Amino acid sequence: MTRRLLWTSTCLLLALLAFPRTGSAGIGEIVSAYASASRDGGHLKLVNLTKRIHDLLVITKLVTLLETFDTEAEAVRSFPAAAV
Repeated sequence: MTRRLLWTSTCLLLALLAFPRTGSAGIGEIVSAYASASRDGGHLKLVNLTKRIHDLLVITKLVTLLETFDTEAEAVRSFPAAAV
């Protein structure tokens, strides 16, 4: 899964607008990125989800674990000040 990443010291922003759909492999990559970021004291935020991907996160209950935002600006503001 090719993805657009915006990195800061401990923050990972994953913009998914260019991906109208994903399957189990894509969800696995997102969960893996979340686990890696969390393990290292970082944060993962998802932004610009399509309805289809959002619905998939709801069905898998990952929406309760992963933070999602409509815009990059909202997601960036949500990172702890010390992390960015």
